[in-house]
Amino acid sequence: METKVTSKPKSNGVMNGGARIVVDDDDDEVLSPTDLSEMLAEGTKDAHDRAENCQFVKDFLRGRIKRELFKRGTAALYFVYSAMEEEIEKNKDHPQIAPIYFPAELHRREALGEDLEYFYGEDWQTQISLSAGTKPYVDRIHEVGEQDPVLLVAHSYTRYMGDLSGGQILKKVAQRALKLPSTGEGINFYQFEGIHSHKGFKQLYRSRMNELEMDTETKERIVEESNKAFGFNMMVFTELEEIGKTIKEEVQDAGLGHSHAEIMEGGDINKCPYYAAKMAASGNTTYACQLAMMLLRHPPCQVALAAWVAVLAGFTAWYLL
Repeated sequence: METKVTSKPKSNGVMNGGARIVVDDDDDEVLSPTDLSEMLAEGTKDAHDRAENCQFVKDFLRGRIKRELFKRGTAALYFVYSAMEEEIEKNKDHPQIAPIYFPAELHRREALGEDLEYFYGEDWQTQISLSAGTKPYVDRIHEVGEQDPVLLVAHSYTRYMGDLSGGQILKKVAQRALKLPSTGEGINFYQFEGIHSHKGFKQLYRSRMNELEMDTETKERIVEESNKAFGFNMMVFTELEEIGKTIKEEVQDAGLGHSHAEIMEGGDINKCPYYAAKMAASGNTTYACQLAMMLLRHPPCQVALAAWVAVLAGFTAWYLL
């Protein structure tokens, strides 16, 4: 794989400073089932499905977000990333951590601080605290950082790769549903200024993980830890869901959300004919009209419609004669 670097220096331990890394998207990876990235993808599939089906996540994806919950979720992430990046920094020279050490490109603590200042004001640090649902997650990160640093690979993979994938859809949902400024205030967490291509960087990151020298047992332990990370995230979601039941706040813009399929593909669910058809079948006239309009944009449908109109015109002419 060819890795290109712009005029700014890289920051993953190769050169000093904070670099923008650009990786060719066209390079095809030759992967093996024993590669760590493949083991993680396969081994965390069920945990990923459970996490995405939490009610809080489903509501978020549909655009049903309460501003107070979004603020609290941002605070929870601040504590999680502060712990993770503190332990990564302590272990940046560890042989299994150094190759995936990209502080300028990935670290989120500063961005989360900016978001919290936007929501809470300059004294935001006095207004947030580590919640009961987030504390086990933070404690576990510190534990592995101190006792078994190689497991930080699992936490780093679970969070950062998710942020570069589904997180980009969540950014759009939050910005629209909460009517956040188009200039990015409140969603700095989701913006990776040092990464030119999310797809390319994820490819580079997976490649670096797969090159880590470790035996099968260690890889399996990393997969197990990644599943634990998903579990900790679900604890945070569940806590937010319960808090949400006590908050009397109007949902911002329901219906402006996205599905998991969109997260994987990066498209717009409102442009998906299958989703529109499903909604139309349920009696939603808005989606019925939307489905019709989408179908009319496709050449085969245009031809069929033209043929149908021609037949109808022929029958009308015959009847009038």
